[in-house]
Amino acid sequence: MPSKERTRRGRSKAAARSHPESRRLDDLIQEATVDANDEEEQLMGFYNMLEENLELPFRTRVLGEEVSVESIQETDAGGIVASCRRGPHRQAISLLELPLPDPPPRGAEWIEAYRRWARG
Repeated sequence: MPSKERTRRGRSKAAARSHPESRRLDDLIQEATVDANDEEEQLMGFYNMLEENLELPFRTRVLGEEVSVESIQETDAGGIVASCRRGPHRQAISLLELPLPDPPPRGAEWIEAYRRWARG
């Protein structure tokens, strides 16, 4: 008998994936990782999709301050960060933690897909 794994909200994973937004994110994950042989190549796939699709720069708020997200980079630790600037100050912030503005920039669905993939 198949197991009924649960998400944090108590719904089964199958029910969570039946939601159109969840299906769309799963499709984006598949698109980014289709030719990848390992996790490092999957990360590169997401990085490439973000580079191609995410509209930069965009403005968002970090710790209550408005910043400009100017670029993204891969890290040696196996993640993707946003290079944020406020005046003369720059800070790299993980895409997993970066607050998105409302409305989000064009291509932000790739950030959401990357987050879903990275969090398993």
